[in-house]
Amino acid sequence: MVATSGWVRRLRRALARRPHHLMRAGRALGVVGGVMAAGGAYAVDLPEDRADAMYHFYDGGGTRADGPALLIRKKVADRLSISGSYFIDSVSNASIDVVTTASPYKEKRTEYSLGADYVYRDAQVSLSGTTSDEPDYKANSVSLDVSQEVFGGMTTISLGASRGADHVGSRYEGMFDRAQHWRYRFGVTQILTPRWLMSANLEAVSDNGYLGNPYRVAQVFGTLVQERYPRTRSSRALKLRAVGDIGQGEQRAALRAEYRYFWDNWEIKAHTLEVGYTRYFGAEWLGEAFVRYNTQKQALFYSDNAQSETLYVSRNKQLSDFNDVGIGAKATYSAGKVADKFDVKWNAQYQFMRFRYKNFTDIRTNSLYSFDANILELFVSATF
Repeated sequence: MVATSGWVRRLRRALARRPHHLMRAGRALGVVGGVMAAGGAYAVDLPEDRADAMYHFYDGGGTRADGPALLIRKKVADRLSISGSYFIDSVSNASIDVVTTASPYKEKRTEYSLGADYVYRDAQVSLSGTTSDEPDYKANSVSLDVSQEVFGGMTTISLGASRGADHVGSRYEGMFDRAQHWRYRFGVTQILTPRWLMSANLEAVSDNGYLGNPYRVAQVFGTLVQERYPRTRSSRALKLRAVGDIGQGEQRAALRAEYRYFWDNWEIKAHTLEVGYTRYFGAEWLGEAFVRYNTQKQALFYSDNAQSETLYVSRNKQLSDFNDVGIGAKATYSAGKVADKFDVKWNAQYQFMRFRYKNFTDIRTNSLYSFDANILELFVSATF
C-alpha cells in the first residue's frame, strides 16, 4: 500500500496508462504536416483497433516492482470505440522507509480499466473507469474527457474531470479510513507552423480524507512517532509542451521539449524539464533519446528531525527537498503485417534515474540519502 514510496505509486499509475500511448513518440513525427495536408477534412478519427501487451520492471532504492499490462481496443460502430486493460504489479519492498522502521514485505496489486471513446464531427468524448486492489489499499475512479477541434482543425481544446474514492488500510488493522480525489483538466493544443505544434495543460487536484501512511514514522527530538498529515490538500500543475518535425526527406526526425510546474497548499513547489529527440532509422526502426530533470521544495510540515511539537509532522522523503535526473532511450521496430491482418510493432524502453535528497538522512548512518533506479519496459503492439 502506501508504505511503497510515492514515486513508485506514480510510476504504477503511469505504467498502467502507458498502453494507451504506446506509439506516442512515433506520432510526433510528421503530425503537424499531416494535419496541414488534410485540407478541409478535419473530422476526428477514433483510435485504431489494437491489442497491446507490456512487461515493466523497476529496481531502485531497495524496491523492486514488475508485472504485465494488457490492453485491447475495438471499434463497435463508426463513432464508438471500446477499450479494456489489465495490469499486475508485484512489489518487493525493502526501501529505506521499511528497513529502518519495519520489515521488508511483498505484495501484489491488480488493476482493471474500461473505457469508451465517442466521436462526432470535430469532437471526441472519452469515458473511463478504473478499479485497483492491493492487500491494504483499494481505489476506484471514473474520468470524463471532452476535446473539440476549432479554427479548421488548427486548435484543439480539451476539458476533463476525474473522481477517485479509496479505501485505506494496513496489514495490522484492516481497512480503517477513506480518501477522495477530484481532478479537473483544461488544455489547448495549437498548430503553430506546418512543422511545429505547442500545447498547454492545467490540472487542479483536490484531495480529502486519509492522506498519510500508516506504516511511516517521523522523528521528533530524535524519537520516532507516527506521522500526522492534514486531511485536505489542493494542488495545481501547469505543463507546456512543444513538438517539431525537424527532419528533411528520408531523415524524418522530431524534437520535443516539456516543462511542468507543480505547487500546492502544503507549500510544495516542483519544476520538471524534459527534452527528447526522435528519429527514424530506415523504414523499420524508430529511436528516441530523452533526458529529464526534476527539483522540489519541501512541504511546510516536513522535518528530518523536528525540534518542536506541531499539529502535523512528516518524515516522508517525497515531501522533502530533493532532485532527480533521468536519462533514457526508446526503440521501436515495425515488423509489418502478420497473417495479412495485424500490423505489429516491437518496443523497448530503458531509463536510468538518480535521486538526491537534500534534507533527508539515513538514520543508520546520519548521512544524506540518495539512490539510483533502473526502469525497463518491453511491449508489443498490434493494430488491426
